[in-house]
Amino acid sequence: MSAPRRISILGTTGSIGQSTLDLVRRDPAAYHVVALTGGRNIAQLAADAAEFGAEIAVTAHGDCLDALRSALSGTGVEAAAGEAALIEAAARPADWVMSAIVGAAGLAPGLAALRTGATLALANKESMVCAGPLMLSEARAHGGRILPVDSEHSAVFQALLGEDVGSVERVIITASGGAFRDWPLERLAAATPEEAATHPNWDMGQRITIDSASMFNKALELIETHEFFRIPPERIETVVHPESLVHALVGFADGGLMAHVGPPDMRHAIGFALHYPERRHVPVERLDLATIGSLSFRPADETRWPALRLAREVMQAGGLSGAVFNAAKERALDAFIDRRIGFLQMTEVVEATLDSIGSHARLVDDAIHLDKVLEADHLARYTADEIMARL
Repeated sequence: MSAPRRISILGTTGSIGQSTLDLVRRDPAAYHVVALTGGRNIAQLAADAAEFGAEIAVTAHGDCLDALRSALSGTGVEAAAGEAALIEAAARPADWVMSAIVGAAGLAPGLAALRTGATLALANKESMVCAGPLMLSEARAHGGRILPVDSEHSAVFQALLGEDVGSVERVIITASGGAFRDWPLERLAAATPEEAATHPNWDMGQRITIDSASMFNKALELIETHEFFRIPPERIETVVHPESLVHALVGFADGGLMAHVGPPDMRHAIGFALHYPERRHVPVERLDLATIGSLSFRPADETRWPALRLAREVMQAGGLSGAVFNAAKERALDAFIDRRIGFLQMTEVVEATLDSIGSHARLVDDAIHLDKVLEADHLARYTADEIMARL
């Protein structure tokens, strides 16, 4: 028998982390869990670490360390807290690391994992949006590999297996349309965080579900498609697909389209990355096409979802504009959740931040370095906060 694979899960208490553990739980002898990290859900983090016998459990919040230590007392699992501890845990030798920390906070731990030569299963799309060239270069330099875990990018990756990327004519990323896809435009200004956080198809966390309603999540995915697969922006399309069964399509020079079809269950994309290059059983629904009957598609209206237009501007601008875009989006989302700005004002804040910082001399750099990314992130957050203070 081969030795168990050493795996770590960064962001274990979120929906992606829990789905990953669900798959690991089905064959526990095949894995040795090195590190699990989470946020303030200490009970879940400690329970998971104890169940899987992790070497270390880390909370991102220093004020939660005592609670984590208490919860892990007697289990033999090491407890730690804070950003430095997250990075140290990610840098522990492992064969496979799930990067599921939400937001730009996942960038540094993901880079730490890549520098060990590990395979990084990337659910943290913000890493590629903020620093795609850096992520790819670190993987190459250290013999690591990045496998996309977003359902759309996993679909594109699978459609391209054995294909020449040079023959790709177009990539079509599908979008559910989120909670407000059928709302009249005049209602959107008064939309509440609770309404935005109800997804018609997917079971996801609050922040990503609201991003789905605003299409900021899809905007990030367009940028990630460009960065990860090096597809020119003009060849990347979006369509609204309410059923969420076709996750992406790749069009080739001969006019053919390769589509990936599956249930809206993240365990498929996670399982593909976990088992790659093999395909193994994953406990997801098997689709009955006769029962489904039909699939529908409609244009992604950039008047309704201006975040898509901003994504195209970011792809064209390149450089550190992705880091600015993401940081401003995160601050605007914080403010919307706190009811300090309205739903439609999120896009206004991001666009104003991009306009303010776009030509900032300190951020012009052909090479993407971590310190430059962090500088752009910090400046964008500060600028977005100033803009919102004037609203």
